[in-house]
Amino acid sequence: MQPLNVQTLNNINEFSVPNYRTADNKPESGIVHLGPGAFFRGHQAWYTHQVMQKLGGDWGITCVSMRSTGVCDALSPQDGLYTLAVLDAQTSYEILGSINEVFVAGSHHQQILDKLTSPACKLVSMTITEKGYCLNNKGELDLDNVEIKQDLSANNQPVTAIGLLISALAIRKNQGLKPFTVLSCDNLTDNGKKLKAAIVKFANQVDESLALWLDDNLISPCTMVDSITPATDDALRAQVQDKLAIQDNWPIKREAFVQWVIEDTLPADCPKWSEVGATLTSDVRGFENAKLRLLNCPHSTLAYLGVLAGIETVYDAMQNPELVSLIQQLIKTEIIPSFVAPKELDVNAYSQAILDRFRNPAIRHLLSQIAWDGSQKLPMRIIPIVEHNVKAGISIDYLSVALAAWCLFCRKRFIEQETLVDPLADQLFEIAQNCVDDANKDVKQFLTLEAVFPPELAKNEKFVSSLTNAYQVLLPTLRDANALDLTQLLPQTAEV
Repeated sequence: MQPLNVQTLNNINEFSVPNYRTADNKPESGIVHLGPGAFFRGHQAWYTHQVMQKLGGDWGITCVSMRSTGVCDALSPQDGLYTLAVLDAQTSYEILGSINEVFVAGSHHQQILDKLTSPACKLVSMTITEKGYCLNNKGELDLDNVEIKQDLSANNQPVTAIGLLISALAIRKNQGLKPFTVLSCDNLTDNGKKLKAAIVKFANQVDESLALWLDDNLISPCTMVDSITPATDDALRAQVQDKLAIQDNWPIKREAFVQWVIEDTLPADCPKWSEVGATLTSDVRGFENAKLRLLNCPHSTLAYLGVLAGIETVYDAMQNPELVSLIQQLIKTEIIPSFVAPKELDVNAYSQAILDRFRNPAIRHLLSQIAWDGSQKLPMRIIPIVEHNVKAGISIDYLSVALAAWCLFCRKRFIEQETLVDPLADQLFEIAQNCVDDANKDVKQFLTLEAVFPPELAKNEKFVSSLTNAYQVLLPTLRDANALDLTQLLPQTAEV
């Protein structure tokens, strides 16, 4: 079986291949990307591929893996090429060529620095997860973070993304080059603002003039990204090999839906992503709220209720009429009234598209995986809606069901002695150990967890009553998955 690389592109028939990559030519690296995981390769790299396929340009991407060597090992022999399988009613395939090379921070520091300080580099994007920004609970750079302290005190190569960017930006300033644009594509509210603030704060610790220069000149748009990208498995590798008659070390799969919202502050010398489907807007926050509330909140609700009911995937959960009815009521009566949508977004069409995505049989998205890190997700996805609705006098009953399901999910993990993937797992298991199957007493235990439940909300009688009632209704599922009965929570006119 022939390997995938630029030499074998001409042998691939019937499927789209990059028209800007040949054995003798590749676009210059105008972009450096930190964190080339599956989502990036199915999302931002795909948008950039579409730009060069349609408009050309030197927007090749140099990828930097901050720690793992896996992507470098897989894609380097393939000249950065890989297959994207788009999973819908029918699966489609295309070869993406926007990645020029993949480096590993610990092994290729000088090569990475050369790319970052080249005049050709116009933009640095990143998908390094929330943890990679080394922020504290206020969303500011944590100067007490062990790795940040290491980067500030040592003269050797940095280990954090922020330290690496500062090293390159300091050189660019000394060479009279403009700073590259920095583009966070991680799920952080106001990600561009937080990224720039972190960079400036770090710079201020080492060189005040550098910090002032960056404060004045660094462009860091906020963004919002969305597309479900399941992990690559051997079945996908075999599928690609069968369909394309090539060996691809690391193909990627994602759903057909893809969304990229970018604050309309990009400089002129950036890829024309808006011409291939990205949305430029002055209201990224509005889109963030729409995603957190209309996608992430129902997603987490499905996950915790589904796990309690012994359901394995999102698709399977969407085959349960009562669960679907509850999600529809949640969206209609509690989520949509909780925020003002951006003018570019039709919330009803968007929410319907989300439910259609949940019903995609080609996406096997595990509920147990969506349920990970609840203590970190719920304060972003659900708690702000509850706080808003309590103040506005809007219903919170379905939101309380979601939160009660999470509490019981944590208890179920403890009782069954299964791993709870959560940074606060020890605290949650301690709470679970003290629960006694009494809704009033158990809910009070969970409400002591201030990292999830703000003290003011935890004392609100309306919220406590609603959460306790939901907990009581769901309590039988703790030991019998078949006991899930949502009928008493649903109006008789609920849509199915």
